[in-house]
Amino acid sequence: MATMLRPFVEVDVFTGVPYRGNPLAVVLDGAGLGTEEKQQFATWTNFSETTFLLPPTDPAADYLVRIFTTTIELPFAGHPTLGSCHAWLANSGEPKSSDRIVQQCGAA
Repeated sequence: MATMLRPFVEVDVFTGVPYRGNPLAVVLDGAGLGTEEKQQFATWTNFSETTFLLPPTDPAADYLVRIFTTTIELPFAGHPTLGSCHAWLANSGEPKSSDRIVQQCGAA
């Protein structure tokens, strides 16, 4: 199996103080990874949630986020959506609109 390096960041959500918030791993480019690979990576990080940023399938969205716990994929969760947005913006994410960011997720 070939190794694919993926840039990811660890985010401390809900705090400005290191190691005091809710930890989150955010894979900045999840394109090309299958669901099983995402689940394996989330299990490896051992955080309550790990997210994967992808190109959106909805033309109104800025990006798509998939959220995994160590055992399952979630359609939506609070701190992962906020932390993913922070990581996306901090790593050159550019919203389509100047007054809002649209995050696509599994929740209907």
